[in-house]
Amino acid sequence: MSTDAATTSAPKPGTAPAGKRVFTVPLHRFRRGRSTAFAAAEAKPEPPPEKGPSRAAFMLALAHDLQGLVDRGEVPDRATLARQLGLTRAHVTQILDLLLLAPDIQDQVLHGVGHQEEALLTERALRRIARLSMWSAQHALVARQVALDV
Repeated sequence: MSTDAATTSAPKPGTAPAGKRVFTVPLHRFRRGRSTAFAAAEAKPEPPPEKGPSRAAFMLALAHDLQGLVDRGEVPDRATLARQLGLTRAHVTQILDLLLLAPDIQDQVLHGVGHQEEALLTERALRRIARLSMWSAQHALVARQVALDV
């Protein structure tokens, strides 16, 4: 490795032992004839990722798709659907039970990407709410769930 006067400097007092040379050059790496330069600049912090749909919204959309397959006759029943997806029949039933939610609650979950109230409704909470047969009771439970989590 050759050095020239432009890339060397005199050692600063207290930085290098006597008789040693200190090289102040930009970091540079050679690899099989190709050179790779290393930047000394600080990396810019990445902006936070945009928030996508919640897991509950994803599962509700999946429930609509799965029910559509059954309704169109592309899949004979839920058991076949479960086998094709590699899920248990119980899990497929839990997913499809989300369709029992009141339509406006489903709309809030599916379209409430940035709203904090809808983000508080997890998939498990929605399954508990869907067990109620009266939509008015579902609305009351959603309001109570949101009030408790805020």
